[in-house]
Amino acid sequence: MSEAKVVLPALTSLQQVILWAVLASALIALIFGLWLVRIVLRADPGAKSMTDVADAVFEGSMAYLRRQVKTMIFFVVAIAVALFLMYRSVYPDRLDLSIGIAIAFILGVSASYGAGFVGMWLAVKGNVRSANAALTSFKDAMELAFKAGGVSGMFTVGLGLLGATIIFLIFQQDAMKVLVGFGFGGSLAALFMRVGGGIYTKAADVGGDLVGKVEAGIPEDDPRNAATIADNVGDNVGDCAGMAADVFESYEVTLVAAIILAAYAAGEGEFQALYGGLAGAGAFAMKLIIFALMLRAVGVFSSIIGIMAVRLPAGSTMRDPMRPINMGYMTSAIASIVGFFIVNYFYMTDPRTGQPDWRFAITATLGIALAVVTLWLTNYFTHPDRGPVMETAQSARTGPATLILSGLGEGLESSVWALLVIAAAIIGAMLIFHESEALQFYGIALTGLGLLTTTGFILAMDTYGPITDNAHGIFEMGGIHQEEASRTLSWMDAIGNTTKALTKGLAIATAVIAAVSLFRSFIDEARLGSLGVQVNSPTVFVGLLIGGAVPFLFSSFAIKAVGRAAYQVVFEVRRQFREHPGIMEGKELPDYGTCVVIATATAQKELL
Repeated sequence: MSEAKVVLPALTSLQQVILWAVLASALIALIFGLWLVRIVLRADPGAKSMTDVADAVFEGSMAYLRRQVKTMIFFVVAIAVALFLMYRSVYPDRLDLSIGIAIAFILGVSASYGAGFVGMWLAVKGNVRSANAALTSFKDAMELAFKAGGVSGMFTVGLGLLGATIIFLIFQQDAMKVLVGFGFGGSLAALFMRVGGGIYTKAADVGGDLVGKVEAGIPEDDPRNAATIADNVGDNVGDCAGMAADVFESYEVTLVAAIILAAYAAGEGEFQALYGGLAGAGAFAMKLIIFALMLRAVGVFSSIIGIMAVRLPAGSTMRDPMRPINMGYMTSAIASIVGFFIVNYFYMTDPRTGQPDWRFAITATLGIALAVVTLWLTNYFTHPDRGPVMETAQSARTGPATLILSGLGEGLESSVWALLVIAAAIIGAMLIFHESEALQFYGIALTGLGLLTTTGFILAMDTYGPITDNAHGIFEMGGIHQEEASRTLSWMDAIGNTTKALTKGLAIATAVIAAVSLFRSFIDEARLGSLGVQVNSPTVFVGLLIGGAVPFLFSSFAIKAVGRAAYQVVFEVRRQFREHPGIMEGKELPDYGTCVVIATATAQKELL
């Protein structure tokens, strides 16, 4: 049954109250974000030499966003009109739905853009304050940078949940149709802000480094390099505004997926047989929809708890920001799990038994587990003190070729483990809801909802990266000479690269899960159920994921093997040049056999 044909029952009085409570939680997220803004802006921005640089970064960031609005607005208006006309033909007797979908689309674009704008605005205000705080305390610099990042997270959560809840309160049982427009609006904004910001970021970064580091031989963030301001602007428009819009899209799309699939289940004969016919199935489907919104409300409070938990004891000599950040995330994750089970206990009772159906909380917890494992994997492959990064750094001793081979090999391997973890989560959701295929798809979407429950904290981690990067750059360009503060900011900057990578991994995992979930409704709508490879089947899709991962795994093994072998050959050739100067003068023959032996032995060892 397609979403255009689904008719859900009216909301009960309890569900109305719950929706108002969810709306209140969205407002709490925004209020907490404003409180963080106040904390950050009250901090001292420091010396004029630093504020001048920060002001230049701020002006550049705002100029980029203003230009992007002018580029986007034509597409937004054109698509809104097209959506209105298209849905007018789908619902010829419901003008309110056609208008609602078009307006929801515009609201989705506005909310996504607004979340990115506010997050970026405070990031460029927080970076100079974090740099100044580093002069006196690592604790203050680290906590201030994270709180500034938390603004982006809380506004993304607050605006996303506020928009979805208002649509539900207005359109009630028809809300799922209108929410499609809201999610689509978020997707369009993410396309412009993430891709456009990413191009800007890397163009400025690569261009500045090529000329500055390679050609002129000057350090990064040197004020003599004309691209330094553009580089710092790029960190904000790409990794602050762009990532906020990207995560906003995932946040809304997973919610829309869960709602559509819950409504879809109401029309399935198997689901109706389980839950007392058409009326019973419709009522339970509405409970599934409200449950998804309640999980989002749980995420607001767990994110607030996690952000507040990121702190260092007074007088702490700790120098690794990842420890308090990891502690904060685990606190947020545990709070989310507790919230899942509380909501499940009081609301998700099985109508057949009258007892709580714990499968829903367990499946959402599976999403948290997926997030934790994904974060651990990403941290392992990107942390400066972990094996992959240290091995890649070691390979630089033999030149850029082995460095590239090592880095590429580690990157390919990391993607394999991420795919396998996602596949395991999808299979887990299927096993939990094995009695109903319709519930299996809802369960997969529920896993995505669980994964992004801590969105507020996840985006705080991401925005922490460009804030610390900018703080380090502003400190250097401001001409402040204090070795201890410089080391503090340099280490915070390095960890910031890890936190940015963590968020990207979660956003990608969520996108995969949402795609698997929505395949079912698309296949049904397009009437392609009996044609070709059944990618709408989770087991088939998991097979595709695993099959696609295998070439990456073997390529990683082969590339890293070549790098390790080349590393040994390079050292042997260098040794011969160093110990036998006559080789370079043509007076002495090299020992060819040793290199042959090394290459042969290494090849056989790596093969096995």
